[in-house]
Amino acid sequence: MGKGRVQLKRIENMISRQVTFSKRISGLLKKAHEISVLCDAEVALIIFSTKGKLFEYSIDSREDIMVGSRNELIPIED
Repeated sequence: MGKGRVQLKRIENMISRQVTFSKRISGLLKKAHEISVLCDAEVALIIFSTKGKLFEYSIDSREDIMVGSRNELIPIED
C-alpha cells in the first residue's frame, strides 16, 4: 500500500520545510541524472533555495549554461 497523495501547500513549520526541501532536492537531482542516462538527454537543472543558495546539475560540461524564459535565453556567467 502506498503513502498516498501529498497535499501541495506551503509547509508552515520552517524546520519541516527545510527537511522536505533537502529530501526533495536530492530526489530531483537523482531523477535528472537518471533521465540523462536512460534517454541520452542533455539535462541542466538550476534551483535556488529561499535563502538564495544555488543547487545545480548538468550532465554536459558546457561553460555557457542558458536559462530559458519563454522565448528569451539569458547566459549565466560566473
